[in-house]
Amino acid sequence: MGYKLPNGGTFQHAATYAAALAFTSVSNATEAVATVVDADLVVGDIVLIESGWSTLNGRVVRVKAATAVSITLEDIDTSDTQSFPAGSGGGTLKKIETWVQIPQITDVAFSGGEQQYTDVVFLEDKQGRQVPTDKSAASMVLTIADDPGKPFVKVLEAADAGRKVEAARLNLPGNDTIYYGAYTSFSKQPTVSRGNVLTRTVNLALQAEPTRYLA
Repeated sequence: MGYKLPNGGTFQHAATYAAALAFTSVSNATEAVATVVDADLVVGDIVLIESGWSTLNGRVVRVKAATAVSITLEDIDTSDTQSFPAGSGGGTLKKIETWVQIPQITDVAFSGGEQQYTDVVFLEDKQGRQVPTDKSAASMVLTIADDPGKPFVKVLEAADAGRKVEAARLNLPGNDTIYYGAYTSFSKQPTVSRGNVLTRTVNLALQAEPTRYLA
């Protein structure tokens, strides 16, 4: 049995990216391999994916192996050809070059991501049943102390204005990191309450499943 506390964790948002690297195809495998040309990625790089496969699109992953012509995406299983139709997964990889920490977080709240169901009942049935369909859209909200002079403010303001999928990560104690691809929104007006710290909110509308690495 294991457990951990989040105390001491940090949250970071991508600040700068390398130019997008196109991949013409990606394999159906227990660890997907993207076919590229003249790549300069190295093992351990973190990349934001755009892909013709909607289940892969918007994910943030780590490079497990790299050559000039192929990139292995760590723990990304694309072997199910129903979810990942062969030959249609091409897209781009954008390496995150620098990150900026979002400090002074007072609360992290998650919502959505729940399994949705449709009710099925036939004429002869005495009891209906539920069949799973999809999962609801997911998001997370960071409540942070208002500090307009910090470096992260300009990064979040640019992400808010850009309306593009951005990379973010939660660094938990024990080399445990969770990566997210999300649209970022940053409140311009701090919450004002007498006797309390001014706060602002960072809203992340998640666009894909998070990716978690334990080392």
